[in-house]
Amino acid sequence: DINQLMHFTAGVPGKGPFVLVLNDGALITAEDRAMLQSLYSRSPSSVLEHLKKLAEVGSGKFMEQFYVGYGHKSIGDCGTTTMFVEGVSMLEAKAIHAWMLYAGQEVSTRYVDFTHAPFINPLNLSVEENPQEWLREFYVEAMPKLLIELKQRYPMNEKEKEVVYEKAISARAFDILRSMLAAGAATSLSWHTNLRQAADKLAYLRVHQLEEAREVAILMEDAIKQAHPHSFNHKVYEESEEYRRWFMETHYYFDPEYFAYETRLMCNNLDTKLLAQYQELITRRPAKTELPKVVGEVGTLQFEFALDFGSFRDVQRQRAVIQRMGLLTPKLKFHKWYLEQMGDELRNKAEQLVMKIKHWHSRQ
Repeated sequence: DINQLMHFTAGVPGKGPFVLVLNDGALITAEDRAMLQSLYSRSPSSVLEHLKKLAEVGSGKFMEQFYVGYGHKSIGDCGTTTMFVEGVSMLEAKAIHAWMLYAGQEVSTRYVDFTHAPFINPLNLSVEENPQEWLREFYVEAMPKLLIELKQRYPMNEKEKEVVYEKAISARAFDILRSMLAAGAATSLSWHTNLRQAADKLAYLRVHQLEEAREVAILMEDAIKQAHPHSFNHKVYEESEEYRRWFMETHYYFDPEYFAYETRLMCNNLDTKLLAQYQELITRRPAKTELPKVVGEVGTLQFEFALDFGSFRDVQRQRAVIQRMGLLTPKLKFHKWYLEQMGDELRNKAEQLVMKIKHWHSRQ
């Protein structure tokens, strides 16, 4: 019975950040799987023999000695785990997503109504002086008006099913009004990872500039140590912690002094001679077919362009590119597409609200 499984948790659901590491009831745990696979590097025996050894001695001491003690990180790649993180801000979700090997999901602002979502309020701002509450008021007020506006703009086709049409209109409204959601809006996400990547990522989260990220990292470490007690006891070197802390403070956020809105090629590291060798492979590629990964040896291109936060979040989850986390500030203005989609009445109110928030920010 799945309801009888004892999952590993930290925090209280519904009362601030909450982390759950899934216990799927497997007889062979993530640490067991890691040990079984790594035994091949030490013995040519069949996995049937390795299973006997696992049954006799367990994986605990093995993981403590070879994975944690000797630092054989590849062993940690062989055991996977799944974490669920709830009651955190979208900024915290982005902090977890900022990892090239991230795999997981998050509550979608394009398909979910955030009208009743709580906001993370670390500055303890009053309702009257909290820009997040101003944005919430606009979101709640604008949603029914925008639904009417969109139905007038895109009337239902005779061949369309009403339920499909209603879902499409709602999704369109959510997509537009997510531009007015504060980054402090509470969300939930999952993270499926291996033991090695979990440890490496948590090392950065616990020295993150965002206080919420540091607090949630403590909960994540608490829960994952319960789930995998022999794989997260690595020695912490203060010099390494300080180095990562310095990186997070000086190089993590992308906050250029000057910024151009048009797309610019900033750096071209392509090997044109090598690229020519792949010309046929590229030109023969059918639609909806990804290129083989080996083409990546040709090199990289670096582009710079303005992107709204919602679209940034969409791209970041796809793991297709390396992205710097942009520092959210009012100086990059508001993407006009969202304003244009609102209609005149809502657009005027939205523009006034944006100016009000900019003025509030300048006084801080």
